Amino acid sequence: MNKIDPKIIFFGTPEFASGILESLIGAGYKISAVFTQPDKKVGRDRKIVFSPVKKLALRREIKVFQPESLREIRIIRDIGKIGANLFIIAAYGKILPKEILDIPEFGAINIHASLLPKYRGASPVQCAILEGEKETGITLMLMNEKMDEGDVLVQEKMEIGENETAQILLEGLEKLGAKMMVGFIPDWTSGKVNPRPQNHSQATYCQIIRRQDGKINWNFSAAEIHRKWRAYQPWPGIFSIIEIPAKDGKNQPKRIKLSEVEIIPRSETGEDFGKIIKYNQNVAVQAKQGLIVLKKVQLEGKNEMDMADFVRGYPDFVGSKLE
Repeated sequence: MNKIDPKIIFFGTPEFASGILESLIGAGYKISAVFTQPDKKVGRDRKIVFSPVKKLALRREIKVFQPESLREIRIIRDIGKIGANLFIIAAYGKILPKEILDIPEFGAINIHASLLPKYRGASPVQCAILEGEKETGITLMLMNEKMDEGDVLVQEKMEIGENETAQILLEGLEKLGAKMMVGFIPDWTSGKVNPRPQNHSQATYCQIIRRQDGKINWNFSAAEIHRKWRAYQPWPGIFSIIEIPAKDGKNQPKRIKLSEVEIIPRSETGEDFGKIIKYNQNVAVQAKQGLIVLKKVQLEGKNEMDMADFVRGYPDFVGSKLE
């Protein structure tokens, strides 16, 4: 069969998607248009921020679409008029309706950061770390109108390091996904790949992460809390509540973010979970089955500080308790 040069529409939003788009462009694939999430207003001044995919598309002079909904007849017609024969999706943030999925000759391929059917949904990397997985990977999947339920085209595994954060793991998965997608397109468009159905009975799911998910329960094991810290880097991070003396002499509850932590597993230091102690020259918090060593923290309304500086400013910190 003759080599086919596909005409691609790319759907994606965050850095993970931007890196994959960059690789496709670098490999010489024609990107006819990009679809990404609408611009966001962030911060106190409500500054408009473009998605990483939009920034890249504008630099490369690729036409950008940012519809609030993909179900409008006008949007479906606009996509059809582009004349693309392959859609590639990476962390777009919206499910494509059947009317759009039926448009391209070669279908819509989703780059998903897990070994499907495990961890369908919006936060597969974080979920894999939270669950203590030793490996994860990338799945290239032929999309249907349901969430991450389409046939598998190809998968590759990646090891999860013992102390690896979601941010670092996602960077590695982005590179793996880009390499896989660039190399896969010729085989797919020449008919060399046979899709295989997922085993839906083995499916697991993960939810959208929210800021409040970072709240620590000190009755959990140190290993579980450390996995939570790894999973929620850089956002939303993990935090607790501590009573801080106010100017009127009364204690005031404040959120304290644990920006950098280490784990001392299986340390028997009592069962007063959440208590802040000194342990081998470290400041640590008692958890079930171990200690969480604090390296850097950020008190609500303050800048991030290392522990030595923080304890100098708050001498009663050691001996108090995190809730």
